[in-house]
Amino acid sequence: MTIRVLLVSPAIGPALRAARFGEEPPEGRAPEAPGSGAVESGAVESGAVDAAGNGAATAGGRCAAQDDGAVDAAGVRQTEAVREDFLRTARTAALYVSPTPRCRATARLLGLDARPLPDLAPWAMGRWRGRTLDEVAAAEPREVNAWLTDPAAAPHGGETLLALQARVGRWLDTLGQDTPRVVAVAEPDIVRAATVHALGTAAATFWRLDVRPLTAIELTGRNGRWNLLSGRPLADGGAGEEN
Repeated sequence: MTIRVLLVSPAIGPALRAARFGEEPPEGRAPEAPGSGAVESGAVESGAVDAAGNGAATAGGRCAAQDDGAVDAAGVRQTEAVREDFLRTARTAALYVSPTPRCRATARLLGLDARPLPDLAPWAMGRWRGRTLDEVAAAEPREVNAWLTDPAAAPHGGETLLALQARVGRWLDTLGQDTPRVVAVAEPDIVRAATVHALGTAAATFWRLDVRPLTAIELTGRNGRWNLLSGRPLADGGAGEEN
């Protein structure tokens, strides 16, 4: 049986605009390592989508996803514009989400009751987390060069590129026949790692892939062999819709 996996990148928000490494954990809490069993890497309210799939609003009339800062006003508008079409795409799929505020917020806005998965946690960036690439490059130029050129290097004290790609690849390859259709709202680095694994290309290909906000790629495969359909906006109804 062919397995279809639709990976959706999160809507635009402050962290994506600033090109920051990861998202800040809640105050007083250390970042969790991928695979540690934690399902949150940031604070997100639960229950922000009602039974009809509508985003819950605050007393000020704004969506909770915007209030928690994970998705900005433009991201909220773009996500709400495609929600109705996208819900039809996701109606029979197993639903997962990267355990980050912006992915959880995007899933809520799309009306998805998605389960957070540690396997889809963002690339663990150690002491660089919350900083921009420009800030780190100015302070640690040699370390940044090593990070960009050696997939086995982790100068930030977090996860290597090879480890990230292996983690995402294991998740893809262990999807069972009982889940023939999967939809996951996933961090851009997870989408890139999944693409590299699916195509069987060199680890360095990761750096040549751009993932735009609120777009989808579809992976279809069986027996560890994958095909890729990339870059379709969700406004087109997503990907993987059965005729």
